[in-house]
Amino acid sequence: MSRSLHTHDPHGHESPLQAISNAMAQIYKAQFGRGPTKVKTYFAGPDAVVCILEDTQTPAEKRLVERGEFERIREIRLFFQYAAEEDLRAPVEAATGRRVRAFVSGADTRADASVEVFLLEEPEDAP
Repeated sequence: MSRSLHTHDPHGHESPLQAISNAMAQIYKAQFGRGPTKVKTYFAGPDAVVCILEDTQTPAEKRLVERGEFERIREIRLFFQYAAEEDLRAPVEAATGRRVRAFVSGADTRADASVEVFLLEEPEDAP
């Protein structure tokens, strides 16, 4: 069952998914100089978290896209995303209370969308 980032508890506290979305937006802003305008985070089954970020490209990147430099932008973006891997893992681990065992990052430069996927280790109290 997927839950969207809009999940809040009844006391008005930030949900784990919202916390991850907010942290990802801030990390993107710090890493790329511009945060996304749209972020959604979901649980994808019991052991995976997927964060979808849209509209993250800088004006310079958008100009390169207009010139057809899709692969160049993707290569640069993925280089920076993997360079920031520890920063990206930390809020997922904090929000879920579980360690991230795998991180996969992807970007579609034509659509100006990125996806960060985090596979979680089994909970410590798992049978």
